[in-house]
Amino acid sequence: MKENENDNTGHDGTRVKLRVLGISYSQIQSGAYALILAQVGGPYRIPVVIGASEAQSIALRMESITPPRPLTHDLMASVQKAFGIRLTEVFIHRFEDGIFYSELTLSDGERTITLDSRTSDAVAIAMRTGAPIYTTPEILDETGFELEVSAEGSDNAAQTEDEEHDADTNHTPRLENYAIEELEKTLARLIEREEYEEAAKVSEILRRKKGEA
Repeated sequence: MKENENDNTGHDGTRVKLRVLGISYSQIQSGAYALILAQVGGPYRIPVVIGASEAQSIALRMESITPPRPLTHDLMASVQKAFGIRLTEVFIHRFEDGIFYSELTLSDGERTITLDSRTSDAVAIAMRTGAPIYTTPEILDETGFELEVSAEGSDNAAQTEDEEHDADTNHTPRLENYAIEELEKTLARLIEREEYEEAAKVSEILRRKKGEA
């Protein structure tokens, strides 16, 4: 933990603001997901490999779904609010050996501190608190891709993988063929049973279908 020591490059006004675009199955790591962060006001997207539990948490928030019991990130956001602590920003400040390194900047009105955080956790909390997400131009150049060139192919690849996965899953066969209403009912049942990993998969397919409608 550092107090008033966040002297990263990002504070000179050259930072790039990001927003959460979506989640897809990772093409890089089996059993993982890719969190897609989009450059605000620009064409670049950054894929961040995250775990299943973080993908669940982010997907549920994207769909504005409240689980029966609070997830870890919900609890952390509630604790911050209860103690008058505000997450002022998330800063993805380093990319090394395929890993994104992030910091949370927190303030109680008197003190400001920065904490190291996994990028997936930082984004999940930021989504619950409305905090902005930033990175550096260097990280964007190194890891970003342009939507017009790569996103469509990436989405198609992700959809193909989804379909293959669904075909091999007995209890959720070919979810891509479900109507939006059926997907919404399936999602509600999974959340009620607290099967959040499957809920995250259904949520991603539902989001994609709504975007195509």
